[in-house]
Amino acid sequence: MNINITKLTDSAKLPERGSEYAAGYDLFADVTEEVKIAPHETKMIGTGLAMEIPVGYFGGVFARSGLSAKEGLRPANCVGVVDSDYRGEVKVALHNDGEIERVITPAEKIAQLVVVPFLSVEFSEVSELSDTARGAGGFGSTGKH
Repeated sequence: MNINITKLTDSAKLPERGSEYAAGYDLFADVTEEVKIAPHETKMIGTGLAMEIPVGYFGGVFARSGLSAKEGLRPANCVGVVDSDYRGEVKVALHNDGEIERVITPAEKIAQLVVVPFLSVEFSEVSELSDTARGAGGFGSTGKH
């Protein structure tokens, strides 16, 4: 699959795969100077990139496991969605879950992009739904083991 991508700035870096079979492509901070993120604060960090995700797919913006586990930084919305008809800059709302200030430096890896297929559906309003053994049982209703 080919995805058309445009650098919006000279300093923007194209997404890169960390290993041969990695599902995600690293996204890099396109900032000119360090950005400080206070504890429990969210900052929008641009990538300097715009792209054309093919119809029938979306770009999922996920946390980088190392950045999340070691630094407490993750996308504020947990998973961002880049729709196939969006042509603006891809940005990451980076949230600091930790208790100390964190710093994002120019060209630092801040998230990963995974291109995912999805089904386009239509919703049909009905007066009642089919019956199942679980029914309306919610969180924890199927047991712990």
